[in-house]
Amino acid sequence: MQSSYELTIGKLKRTLPIIPINQKTAIASFVLLGDAELAHYAAIELTKRITKPFDYFVTIETKGIPLAEEMSRLAGRQHYVVLRKSEKLYMRNPMSIQVKSITTTNVQHLVLDATDADLIKGKRIILVDDVISTGGSLVAAEDLLNRAGASVIGRYAILAEGNAGNRKDCDYLAQLPLFSLADVETDPGQH
Repeated sequence: MQSSYELTIGKLKRTLPIIPINQKTAIASFVLLGDAELAHYAAIELTKRITKPFDYFVTIETKGIPLAEEMSRLAGRQHYVVLRKSEKLYMRNPMSIQVKSITTTNVQHLVLDATDADLIKGKRIILVDDVISTGGSLVAAEDLLNRAGASVIGRYAILAEGNAGNRKDCDYLAQLPLFSLADVETDPGQH
């Protein structure tokens, strides 16, 4: 029985715990937050792959933020935009869209502040995230950005989980398998 997964991204290795997400499936839990070395390395490698001119990086709150910040710095961009998962009191006329993710139990929202919408209107956008799985978050993000008048010209992620490794519309650094719950060792309190 397997309780962890050894992830290799270029020269870096990480041991990820395997956690159940439903009655049949488990994932290797990848958390970019706090891993400055991996965020920097992934940003370098992904930024090298960008071949089209663009204006801004956009990411989804929260785990994509360190990647977007590093990629912005490397690409010489002063700003990047974060799609939030809830409306904040400081937001001016926010736009929102619903999204369902593999790692959340409830429907979530992606929210774009009008200030950011004004900034990206008519601009070329590169969407970045830590992990792409079903692609639902990226589709919702792109729909929201299109409503704001921006054009998504590229999608980049550190990892493609499960069948996302077959996608042709998103560039990524490594694949991350999904696991059958029958094949992994789990803590009984996690179900």
